[in-house]
Amino acid sequence: MLPRTAITVSLVAIIALVIGLIFGAAAGWASFSGAVLLLLLQHVRHVDLLVRWLRRPTPGEVPEGRGAWDQVFALLYRFERVQAKQHQQLAKTLARFRQAGRAHPDGVVILDADNRIEWCNDTAEAHFDLGAGTDAGQPVTNLVRQPEFVAYVESGDFARPVELRAPRGAGVILSVQIIPYGDAQKLLLSRDVTRLEKLETMRRDFVANVSHELRTPLTVLSGFLETIKELKLDPKRSRDYLDLMAEQSTRMQRIVDDLLTLSTLESASGPMFDERVGVAPLLDRLRAEAAALSGGKHKIVLDAEPGFDLLGSESEIASAFGNLASNAIRYTPAGGEVRLTWRATKNGAEFAVEDTGPGIAAEHIPRLTERFYRVDRGRSRETGGTGLGLAIVKHILSRHQATLDIASEPGKGSRFAARFSGRRVVPVATIPEGAVSKS
Repeated sequence: MLPRTAITVSLVAIIALVIGLIFGAAAGWASFSGAVLLLLLQHVRHVDLLVRWLRRPTPGEVPEGRGAWDQVFALLYRFERVQAKQHQQLAKTLARFRQAGRAHPDGVVILDADNRIEWCNDTAEAHFDLGAGTDAGQPVTNLVRQPEFVAYVESGDFARPVELRAPRGAGVILSVQIIPYGDAQKLLLSRDVTRLEKLETMRRDFVANVSHELRTPLTVLSGFLETIKELKLDPKRSRDYLDLMAEQSTRMQRIVDDLLTLSTLESASGPMFDERVGVAPLLDRLRAEAAALSGGKHKIVLDAEPGFDLLGSESEIASAFGNLASNAIRYTPAGGEVRLTWRATKNGAEFAVEDTGPGIAAEHIPRLTERFYRVDRGRSRETGGTGLGLAIVKHILSRHQATLDIASEPGKGSRFAARFSGRRVVPVATIPEGAVSKS
């Protein structure tokens, strides 16, 4: 700009000098003064345009200039375009960051130096009952008022997370941790650890239950062994003690076998879909085993409609059906009835076991398939149950995409029904190509 202005002034001075030589000094000075004034007015006008744009810079609307100012505005336009491009890139980066934050499975809240909310993702909104738009700028402790969280924020010690219960999520447990970063900013991270807590509780309960279940027979065995070792017993008394020891040993063996069965079911892949299970002979065997277990104390009724078999694992299905039948016999008083029913169509099938036992209160039904859960522990031990039968049934049915439906009322008996979808049902006369017949 300065070289152009200098050249222009030099040309004006030369022209004014020529005019002064021709028309006199006064004319030369007048022409020179007028030209400089016009040049000055032009600069003032361009400065005014520049100031107006700087007050309200609008992208793409940089003023146009003339003369020396043309280069100035051209450079300004180029600078404005570079800035606009960088702004767009920053906006895209910020948008991608927010998309990534929203997609994150954990809750993310950005806090400023005063612990005010700057931004949060959808998961954090659900965890803390926040609104990204309405709660921006609010102190997080005003919105999450649980005493342990407030104390955690105020302590400034964020080396370890703190566990909270979600404000609105019934039973939802959150692991919350603050991570300082940048210029006194903080990230508030939250993770739903409800399932992990439940698994840990189940693990502790399982260890406690196994220890409890094995302690009793081990105590009996230890006591009898000590008695036989220390006392001189007659042969009959020794046989009685040995029989009781064998009974407790068998009970421990059943518990271990059921635990191994559960472990196998949990770790194995799904059963083959093309293994044919002949339901009619399976039910006949089941009725015979139930009658043997009952020892003539119950009326065993088999009500099965022919026509359809199942696809799946015969050993597993036999185990599930057998557990349901044996449970009914064990918990039904002598003289009662146990009914085994089978109904099937192309749309699905149901195997049900109904008994005339004491029934089960409603609050126990949702927990019956938990390991070692018993309505009456004392009675379960008397009947020889391990407390794992229904857990095994649940896993087997789950592996066959089937469900277990339980209906019971105290004093009115119980009904346990295994229900299979149509994809597991096949007509007796039809054997799928490549299937292995187990009939």
